[in-house]
Amino acid sequence: MRKGMSHSARSAMFAPLDQIGRAEAVTARLVDAITLGLLADSEQLPSEAELASQFGVSTVTVREALVALRQQGLVETRRGRGGGSFVKTPANPSAASWRERLRTVSLSELRDVGDHYLAIAGAAAKLAAERSSPEDIERLELATEDIRTATGTEASRAERQFHLEVAAAAQSPRLTREEVQLQSERGGLLWLPLEPQGTRENAYAEHRAITAAIAQGDGELARKLTEEHILEAIDRLADVHLDLLAP
Repeated sequence: MRKGMSHSARSAMFAPLDQIGRAEAVTARLVDAITLGLLADSEQLPSEAELASQFGVSTVTVREALVALRQQGLVETRRGRGGGSFVKTPANPSAASWRERLRTVSLSELRDVGDHYLAIAGAAAKLAAERSSPEDIERLELATEDIRTATGTEASRAERQFHLEVAAAAQSPRLTREEVQLQSERGGLLWLPLEPQGTRENAYAEHRAITAAIAQGDGELARKLTEEHILEAIDRLADVHLDLLAP
């Protein structure tokens, strides 16, 4: 899969924090950036001073956040010339761990997450059709191709990155941050790698249709196709969830 994300998505991730001086908030933002693929494996992070400036916090706060990231195994620090803090992408969890995660979520919570995600992703698709640049469309097409070729947990990551690209193409930093927050909390549940055989081809066709609608500037169609795509994902997960709970 390709590395890196659009400039808009990364800019939203590194926007100033609403609450200043909290190492936990900086840590959470960077964890999201790494786990959602906004920062690629082995990519060097900006310096402590640059991160502090971008987040609007002190360098001491950034330093505390980097310590927490190292403890989680998401960052490694290299000394000497060319040194700094470098991203360590976490290993993909097994299918068994994904199923256990899904088992602990109630059906009503799953539906609630789906409703919230439906509103955010649908609005993002409509705005992307109205505001996206040729570069945005190119990145969406590349993200769609990633979905065609990815399998298992990589397919889950590709799905999440596609919707991040749509949010970034909407040219709304707040909407992009909302997408990131949803994915980092419970929104990632929608794209767990639990799909039956043959679903990949359907997903690829759905994403091609969404991308085409955005490229054509048809906001209502882009919203409609995105909402249908998410509703199908919710229904599939609900079926798997019920199977997991069956005696």
